[in-house]
Amino acid sequence: MTANELLLEGFELMLLGMGIVFSFLILLIFATKAMSALVTRFAPTPAPVIKAAPKKVAAAGAAAPEQDAELLAVLQAAISQHRARRG
Repeated sequence: MTANELLLEGFELMLLGMGIVFSFLILLIFATKAMSALVTRFAPTPAPVIKAAPKKVAAAGAAAPEQDAELLAVLQAAISQHRARRG
């Protein structure tokens, strides 16, 4: 075989391979669209979500003094325990 014949045969094989891949991708697109249509047709519609009224959050300065003292004690205990473990 001459170089021209080999080049022509390689070009034909390339076009054949690219054509097969292209046709497979087109088939894949149609299959995906068909599955999407089936899912939207037969899937149940989601129930409406009812949002609860947002709860009012107390301001940071409005906490009771007892809670502040308890929180401070807990934080101090956690820090001292952490420092004791680290050495």
